[in-house]
Amino acid sequence: MNRATQPHVRFNPLRGEWVLVSPQRTARPWQGQIERTQDDDPPPFDPSCYLCPGVARAGGAANPRYTSTFVFDNDYPALLPDSRVEQMDVDDLLVARSEPGRCRVVCFSPRHDLTLARMDRPSLRRVVDTWIEEAQSLGADPAIAYVQVFENRGAPMGASNPHPHGQIWATASVPNEPAREAARFRAYRASHGGCLLCDYARLEIARGERLVCDNAAFIAVVPFWAVWPFEILLLPRRHVPALPGLHPDERDGLADILKRITTRYDNIFETPFPYSMGFHQAPTDGAAHDEWHLHAHFYPPLLRSATVRKFMVGFEMLGSPQRDVTPEDAAATIRATSEEHYRERRAIAAE
Repeated sequence: MNRATQPHVRFNPLRGEWVLVSPQRTARPWQGQIERTQDDDPPPFDPSCYLCPGVARAGGAANPRYTSTFVFDNDYPALLPDSRVEQMDVDDLLVARSEPGRCRVVCFSPRHDLTLARMDRPSLRRVVDTWIEEAQSLGADPAIAYVQVFENRGAPMGASNPHPHGQIWATASVPNEPAREAARFRAYRASHGGCLLCDYARLEIARGERLVCDNAAFIAVVPFWAVWPFEILLLPRRHVPALPGLHPDERDGLADILKRITTRYDNIFETPFPYSMGFHQAPTDGAAHDEWHLHAHFYPPLLRSATVRKFMVGFEMLGSPQRDVTPEDAAATIRATSEEHYRERRAIAAE
């Protein structure tokens, strides 16, 4: 089978589902929606931004004049810690239950004009440490079963504010995606005796064809089963179930590879690159989860240029996920992209 030219399906062992890959479709012309791109330089401080230091947020609370990371409870949370415990079940068809939890906002930097790609590594290390501190604190609550750390970057991904920030949602139950992965981790261990992602990481390192970049602690690959055109799976080399388990050198390694991934993303199309990124880690429900292997997913919607976006429609919504660009081609594109941010190159050229 020629995977570079022939339609085929690939199996995703993390979800237990198939992905249709149609590489021949990259030749089709695009006459669909064209997105406007914006690459303006925002100011370092914006007095109208409710995430900037010293600015009042909704409800009147004023941000402190913070100088590093800053974390607060979301003013418009999707979850409430004091939700009354209630359940509904009508003939196993109308089923619902209350879901208490907490929603936190993490401002990565006091600088309004930065992104993860444009922050220095010491500042990124402080972001990593903040994620870990929050994961430990929220996960220690017996009412919390799962802590989801994530970032939506860019207006196409629904980010309501351009200030560099992410979110942490702590839920009373394990959400759908990590619950699916947990089942696959357990099934793989039962049938193979090892860790699904440890074995997968070794395989990708040995083959090298989908490897984007790596360091002593982490590897970044376009997964064999990727759905999004420039999707990345970020894996620690060591088997570690959750963010709080990372050693100091691994925290440094995570900061380093986050900068390298996000810089390459921006450089592919020389425009701020939208994505949703999140960490999947072991639940905090009090049970042992040695089968879990910490990882992060990057899901970027851009397809073949800065203006063509990829939506899930038609067969993808009604049948199976489908993609045109092969993971090998996507990995080669990202791998060949510079790790010097395009804005820095432009600034040097302008001097």
